[in-house]
Amino acid sequence: MTWRSVGEDAPGPKWAGLFQEYWPAYHQWWVRDGIEARPSYLEGVRALEKYMPEIVPLYEELCEWAGGSDSAARFLSFYCPPPYLTGCSQAIWPGKEPVLVRNYDYSPQAFDKLILKTNWQGRGVIGTSDGMFGLVDGVNDAGLAVSLTFGGRRVVGDGFGVPLIIRYILQTCETAKEAGEALKRVPSHMSYNVTVLDAKRNYLTALMAPDRPTALTHSPVATNHQERVEWESHARFTATVERERYLLQRLTLHVEPIEKFVRAFLRPPLYSTAFSRGFGTLYTAVYRPKRRSISLCWPNVRWELSLTSFKETSCRIDLPP
Repeated sequence: MTWRSVGEDAPGPKWAGLFQEYWPAYHQWWVRDGIEARPSYLEGVRALEKYMPEIVPLYEELCEWAGGSDSAARFLSFYCPPPYLTGCSQAIWPGKEPVLVRNYDYSPQAFDKLILKTNWQGRGVIGTSDGMFGLVDGVNDAGLAVSLTFGGRRVVGDGFGVPLIIRYILQTCETAKEAGEALKRVPSHMSYNVTVLDAKRNYLTALMAPDRPTALTHSPVATNHQERVEWESHARFTATVERERYLLQRLTLHVEPIEKFVRAFLRPPLYSTAFSRGFGTLYTAVYRPKRRSISLCWPNVRWELSLTSFKETSCRIDLPP
């Protein structure tokens, strides 16, 4: 994989170029069940106006830079997208400094491989791009870090794709408490676990679902189930219970140095090589809210980025067999 880091304060030609590059593959995914299976432009806009009104002007600006087509605008609303599954593990380091560590397990063929730094609407955000508008994890200039894992349920309903919800949280919230209130209010089209951590070390994990109210927990760990396993074959395949138990055991021991804690994510059972089956660990991210920074880690590579010290560059990663 060749990763890129791209920075652009306001939506502009850089973002437009990236959108045109990624759009053919995303459009194919978006219409895989037929365009009539996706909500109309008006339905997407109305949903944004109801649940995320603060970013509607940003959405409209991005639609213009994307070319203004109906299909692109419907995609960028990320309202009721096709279902998709990820793996992932995430945990809050129990030391004094607030640190969120996560593994992102997904298919390398369906992944942006892009770190995006923006100052959209005057809010500095850096994170891992998904869908060009959304993020799967990130941190903002207020020191709020957010990350997601799949919740291990088959139910699909009316709601937004969770990457856009992550973007919304980072654009509009400054504390874990504010993020929790937003996560309770915005509907998700599938079940996801969203962990948020702020610069004062306040944290929570929201258990989101399309068919029941979002539950806010004080759990420092999230893998790929919620309060109990509901999709047993997926749980066995991804070893979600084993990964959760492993992380919880580490947290109950004495506080280990942060580097040792991070190295645990680069080894089994947390690290997965199931790339051909779409659940390999594509990266480990270490978010430090006080530093507004992200460290992307692999077994033999480490890539440091932050809001205050950012360079546009590329990073080549050789995935293990």
